[in-house]
Amino acid sequence: MTTLRGTLAPGAPDYVYLPFEVPPGTAELQVSYTYDRPAVPPGTPGNALDIGLFDERGTELGGRGFRGWSGGARTEFRVRADEATPGYLPGPLNPGTWHIALGPYTVAPQGLRYEVTVTLTGGVPGRTPTPSYPPARAAGRGRDWYRGDCHLHSWHSDGRRTPAEIAALARAAGLDFINSSDHNTTAAHAHWADAAGDDLLVLLGEEVTTRNGHVLALGTDPGTFVDWRHRARDHRWARFAREIRRAGGLAVPAHPHGDCVGCAWKFGFAEADAVEVWNGQWTPDDEVTLAAWDARLVSPARADRAWLPAMGDSDAHRDPDVVGHPQTVVLAEDLTREAILEGLRAGRSYVAESRAVSLVFTVTAEGGRRAGIGERLTAPADAPVTVRLEARGAPRCSVRLVTDQGVVLTGEPLPVAGAGAVEWRTTTAHAAYVRAELRHEAAAGPLPGAMAAFTNPVFLNAA
Repeated sequence: MTTLRGTLAPGAPDYVYLPFEVPPGTAELQVSYTYDRPAVPPGTPGNALDIGLFDERGTELGGRGFRGWSGGARTEFRVRADEATPGYLPGPLNPGTWHIALGPYTVAPQGLRYEVTVTLTGGVPGRTPTPSYPPARAAGRGRDWYRGDCHLHSWHSDGRRTPAEIAALARAAGLDFINSSDHNTTAAHAHWADAAGDDLLVLLGEEVTTRNGHVLALGTDPGTFVDWRHRARDHRWARFAREIRRAGGLAVPAHPHGDCVGCAWKFGFAEADAVEVWNGQWTPDDEVTLAAWDARLVSPARADRAWLPAMGDSDAHRDPDVVGHPQTVVLAEDLTREAILEGLRAGRSYVAESRAVSLVFTVTAEGGRRAGIGERLTAPADAPVTVRLEARGAPRCSVRLVTDQGVVLTGEPLPVAGAGAVEWRTTTAHAAYVRAELRHEAAAGPLPGAMAAFTNPVFLNAA
C-alpha cells in the first residue's frame, strides 16, 4: 500500500500527476482518496478535487496512457485486467510507473490537502474482455424525422443511471437515438450494446470537459478518446476537433453560456459542427445562447457559406432530470449513425421540449418552389414568399418568427388542443433567413416565455 499526501495552493496547475510503481505480477489496483473542505467566505469556491488514472504509457497529451477518469463522482476505484470501476478501462496492469491524475477544480484560500492511497494486489490476472459496441444502424423508417438526445451521463462519470436505465427512459420519451457523453472517459462505450436495439440507435461519444468549456464529441468511432487537458490559451482545440471529425463525429460546444466554473465556452466556434443552444430546463443562459447563435446566422446567410446549426439536449444525470427534455428532431435518410450525423451537420432539425411537440416549417416561392428547415430558397428579390409553421402538441404556446431583423411576428396563443398554423409573407430582399419559435405564455411583463420548440433557419437568397 502506498500513501501519497500533499497540499495544493490556490493557483495550482490544472492537473497534478502523482507517480507510483506497479511491480510485475500485479492483478488488481485499488485507489481511494480524501481531501479537506475548510469553511470559506460566502461567494468563495471551496475545495473540489477530481481524480483519474494513467498507466505506464505516460501522461502525455493525447491520452495514450489514459485508463480512466471519475472526476469528483467517486472517492475510490479499482482496475483489473478483466473489469474496472465505471469510468475506468479494464486491461493489463503492466509493470512500470503509473500516475494518479489530480484535477483541482477549485481550491479554497486555505489550500487543499489531499491523501491518496494506492493498494496493489498480486495474483493471476484475468482475461481482458473484447469490447462489444452497439450497432451503427437501427430499424428506421427511411427518410423521416427522428428524435434524439445527444447529451446524457451514466454512472461511468457523474451520472447515477446505468446505460440500461438511460435506454429505458429514452424509449419512454419517444426517442429514436441517443449519444453516450460521459465526462472525459470512453469507459461506457463497451457497455451500451445490450441497451441498443432495432428501436434505439446508440451513438458513442464523450463530453470533453475542459477548464474553458465543454464540448460534445458526438457519434465518434467506438473507443475514441478525446483529451480534455488544455485551455483556449494553449491553442490545441483545433487539433482535437479534427480528431473528432477523423473519428466520424461532430464537435458540438455544450451549454456555451453555462455559469458553472469552467462551463462557459472560450474556444470560439470556427471548429464547431453545431452548437447546443438548449440544455435541460430552459434558463436565462439558454436565452443568451439563443441570441448569440442567432447573431451568427447573419454572416453566412447571403454568402451561401457554412453556418452553425443548433441542437438541444437534456444533459440528464439523475432523477429528476428528464431524458429527452429537450430533444433534437432531425430529418435523416434512415436511422443510422451516418445519416443522423449528416442531418445534424446540415441543420435539418428542430428542437422540442418533448415527443408531444411536432413542427412543419417551410418557405414557398411563387411557382411552388419550397425549402424546409436547414435549406436555402432562391427567389427574385421582390417576389413574395410564404412562410408557414404548422405545430402540434403546444397548447397555449405563441409562435414567433425571427429574421435577421429580429422578431417580425408574434402570433396569438395556439388553442388548448395544441395544434395550429401561422403564415407570413415576405421577400428575399427583406429577410436573409427566417426561423420559428414556440414559446409558453410568459408569466409577466414583456419577456418571452420559456421555450417549447424552435427551428433551425431557412435561408432566403435573392436571385
